[in-house]
Amino acid sequence: MKIGKFEIGENRPCFIIAEAGSNHNRDFNNAKKLIDVAVEAGADAVKFQIFSAEAIYSKKTPMASYLKKEKLAKDNETLWDVIKRIEIPRQWTPDLMAYCREKGIMFLSTPFDLKAVDELEAAGVEAYKVASFEITHLPMLRKISATGKPIILSTGMASLEDIEVALKAVKEGGSSQVALLHCAIAYPPKYEDINLRAMDTMKQAFQVPVGFSDHTMGHVTDVAAVARGACIIEKHFTLSRNQEGPDHPFSLEPHELKEMITAIRQTEKILGSPFKQHTVAENELYRIARRSLVAAVKIPAGTKITEEMIAVKRPGFGIPVRHMEIVIGRTAKVDIDEDDILTWEMI
Repeated sequence: MKIGKFEIGENRPCFIIAEAGSNHNRDFNNAKKLIDVAVEAGADAVKFQIFSAEAIYSKKTPMASYLKKEKLAKDNETLWDVIKRIEIPRQWTPDLMAYCREKGIMFLSTPFDLKAVDELEAAGVEAYKVASFEITHLPMLRKISATGKPIILSTGMASLEDIEVALKAVKEGGSSQVALLHCAIAYPPKYEDINLRAMDTMKQAFQVPVGFSDHTMGHVTDVAAVARGACIIEKHFTLSRNQEGPDHPFSLEPHELKEMITAIRQTEKILGSPFKQHTVAENELYRIARRSLVAAVKIPAGTKITEEMIAVKRPGFGIPVRHMEIVIGRTAKVDIDEDDILTWEMI
């Protein structure tokens, strides 16, 4: 699939999304600083989220236990109150998109209601990211799909059946460009709950590009995902983990985001080619440091060569060691000095 100028798939650079989420703290200057950090780190896209408490949660929804445990909700707050406190002012969208264009990075956003899709369309968004929690919001999937824009669909908590139903809704909407992101829902998840091999299963089952949306600390999981074939990486980041808000504690700080992206790009270079052969960089030592057949003693011309007259030494540009049996019993055509590198012309 293609998102703007980026081709997404095997043997293409990993598409890296820096997830700002709600870490702007409802401060527009903070949102711009997050974009600057994503640009400096080398991300391909920076992503925000458009949601309203009224459209996403019933006021009677129980509080998420991790918010209580980590003291990310204030005293007497409901889950609805927490979401209301961190929602993005919707009028920011066109201005944030314009700032991204100015800075040369792609703007993405995750809509959480039908109105948000209309707002993103009006702003001219190039692709849609759908959160794991919304994989069962089939009306929104159909509406997004009807735009004809590429869709990146996270699959945290989803079964293969959930994904199949969601992809059916996308197909009904008319879109043919979709990628799936494996995801472990916890903030942060344990390593043993990541199960990166599930990416292989999704790729085999649905024949679409597959990536990874990550909530772990650090970047070892992201590097492992790229090494396993992830075409897209999405990672939360923040200006500082010391800020107040539910997403800051598991987000990367600016220098960590840059380190992650550097590690991913290094990993792509390390993965290299599937061909097993010596490289151009190995040419000199391929000749010098491999072994070949060398004269163990002086061998006068006309002498029948015995095994005792041959040594296996470096360099490697003489007669290959595997041909020793052919050399034994042959006659020296010329005087061969001790430590001469044997060549076919000598025998």
